Amino acid sequence: MEVNRVKQILASSADINVTYQGAAVWIDELLEDEKLAKVHLRGPLEERTQVAIGDLIEES
Repeated sequence: MEVNRVKQILASSADINVTYQGAAVWIDELLEDEKLAKVHLRGPLEERTQVAIGDLIEES
């Protein structure tokens, strides 16, 4: 995924499906300078982690 798309997703009120290594995640924050995003798994577990935005996939 690219930085501009992450920004669009963060600004959107729509529920946009994004995965990281096959797991559905919410994007919490963009760390643009490092090209990282803070994400957490959808569901009851709210463990947050930083991942490379290039590893995020928008599902259609």
